[in-house]
Amino acid sequence: MSSSLTAGTDIYTLTRFLAKFKDLVHNESIMPDNNDYPKTLADALKARADILEKNELVKLKELFRAYHVGFASLYNLYVKKGLIHEDPYKQEAKIAELEVPSSAPFSEADKMDQLTRRLANYDNQLDFLVNFYQFSVEFLTIDRLKRILALVKYIDWVRLSPDSEDPVSKAVAEMTGQIKTGTDSLTMSVITESLSNLNRSFNPILANLKALADYQRELYKLELRDVTAGMSPEEAASLPQLKRKLSQDKPGLPFYPDLVGEALKEDYSDEGPALREAVLKKLQVDEAKPKEVKAPVSFKGILLDGIQGLGGTAATFSEILAKLDENQIILQNRKQSFFEKLKRIFRQMFNKEREQVIYEVEYVDPVKGIPVREKVDFYSFRGELERKIRTLGPLTVRGPAASKLESIQEEQLTGFLERNIREVQSLHKTLGALDEFFKAAVDRADREKIRGIKPELGTIKNAIVRANSKRYEYSAQKEEEEQLRRLGVGSET
Repeated sequence: MSSSLTAGTDIYTLTRFLAKFKDLVHNESIMPDNNDYPKTLADALKARADILEKNELVKLKELFRAYHVGFASLYNLYVKKGLIHEDPYKQEAKIAELEVPSSAPFSEADKMDQLTRRLANYDNQLDFLVNFYQFSVEFLTIDRLKRILALVKYIDWVRLSPDSEDPVSKAVAEMTGQIKTGTDSLTMSVITESLSNLNRSFNPILANLKALADYQRELYKLELRDVTAGMSPEEAASLPQLKRKLSQDKPGLPFYPDLVGEALKEDYSDEGPALREAVLKKLQVDEAKPKEVKAPVSFKGILLDGIQGLGGTAATFSEILAKLDENQIILQNRKQSFFEKLKRIFRQMFNKEREQVIYEVEYVDPVKGIPVREKVDFYSFRGELERKIRTLGPLTVRGPAASKLESIQEEQLTGFLERNIREVQSLHKTLGALDEFFKAAVDRADREKIRGIKPELGTIKNAIVRANSKRYEYSAQKEEEEQLRRLGVGSET
């Protein structure tokens, strides 16, 4: 796999080939017999690009979503268990292009600090890949595919072991083993599911990256032939001359010696016809044949698991609500005059409409990565939180709400799950901002009285990650079932 994405590594072999090739040209004045090949290759690449865009790239993005969900879930557990710190600069990081975090060795004294920064960076890089990278054949160039491959291989999830020679993989294996020891069943379920997601996604991701790399390599060689078509065989055999010509005719196109060597072999060597035939065969798109349509398989249980997981946050939200009320009282009483307190008492006595309390909070926009200020009507938000608790609570037990969900269509369940994920994420964002606001707004003397909600927010974050994991698992299962149906193979359930 790695060789298919590596460029510029086999210069010695290329130099030997070019030396033999120059002698052949000098002695026999051989000319390539492949005038129709560039057009045939261009047609094959166009057909391959259509398949990649319509099917493989969509699948690849979903695989990366599942991969990121798996890592994010473990990352949150590492932070919650105190195995790494919460990186204070994580939300402020600005990413313009994928960069693989450092894998350099570190001392035991620096271990906590290094893992805190590296794993926070890794989570950010995966988030950038999933949410901001363009999954198109035009955007995913050879260089970008190499970056993605290095990112995927940064932690060896398939052979995760404390004996790993890679320092990051070794440390991650040790931390994962620590949180498994004596943990509760829910946490163990999250760990198992996360590792399963990472392992299940790994090989399909590599296969998709290889298919994209094969396409990009042949596309590069096709562009190279635009240059060599205007050169004599002797000129094409001169590496410095070919490099200069390429920079003139195709400015910005990298020079990959190994792909140059492949193109010249395909065009000028005795093996050329066989090599070109192998390329076209590799790119060939099989025509879809009509198959017998099988009845679709239901994966409703996966969606219901995700919904029930979100339902479990109702109790956590209730705990948060109690803490918010206490913090609100502390904040209200901080510097109120006697008359202001008296006015509030009379308002409560006569059941008049509650006064509006607006707090200006700040959080980091998860998409743009910039600080955002927002005005929060405390009592309105509190009412929204209470309504969400009433909605989520019944979903975790066997009852009318759960029975109703089981009776509706998968498409409706998908929409219900996605809507609740978005709403819980929105509440989580505002609650985090309010937590910071209360801590900063009170006097120093009252700061210890403010009840923080970080542990509860971590629990809700894990529930969101797990619900998203179920959503992606459902999409993957549906896609696999659809492929089987197109192939005319029925799934046994």
